Amino acid sequence: MFLLYVVFWIILNGKITLEIILFGFGIAAALYWFICKYMNYNPKTDLKILKNLIFGLGYIGVLIWEIVKANLVVIKLIYTQKYEVEPVVVTFRTDLKSETARFVLANSITLTPGTITVTMEGNEFCVHCLDREMADGLKDSIFVHLLRKMEA
Repeated sequence: MFLLYVVFWIILNGKITLEIILFGFGIAAALYWFICKYMNYNPKTDLKILKNLIFGLGYIGVLIWEIVKANLVVIKLIYTQKYEVEPVVVTFRTDLKSETARFVLANSITLTPGTITVTMEGNEFCVHCLDREMADGLKDSIFVHLLRKMEA
C-alpha cells in the first residue's frame, strides 16, 4: 500500500524529481501510519492482497484456457452428426466459505461455453450443461480448487 501511495503521488505530480519523490515518501509514510493506526490496517493485509492478486491472475489464465477448451468441445458437438447431445441439469454443493468465491465460481461456470449456472442458493448450485460429459467433474473442477487456495 505504501508503494501504491508513492506511485499515485508521482502520477498526480506528472514529473519525477528528487524533491517530488522525497515528499511523496513522506506523504505516503504519513498516510500508511494513519491507516495502520486508525483504520485497523496492517502489513499482513498487504501480503494477503498481493497473494490474492497473484492467484487472481492465475485464475484468469485458467479461466481463459477452460473457455477455449469448452469452445472446442461445443464446436465438436455442433459438427459431429453421429453423436446425440444429452442436455442435463446438475445440482451440487460446494465447500467454498465466502460469498465472493461462490459468486466467482457461478460466473466462471456461466462464462464457460456449454454450461449455465441456473441458480445459486447458499452453497448449492444448479447448473445446466449442454451435454452429460460437461457435467462430469463440475463439483471438483479446477475453478473450485483455485478458489479454495485463494480463500486459505
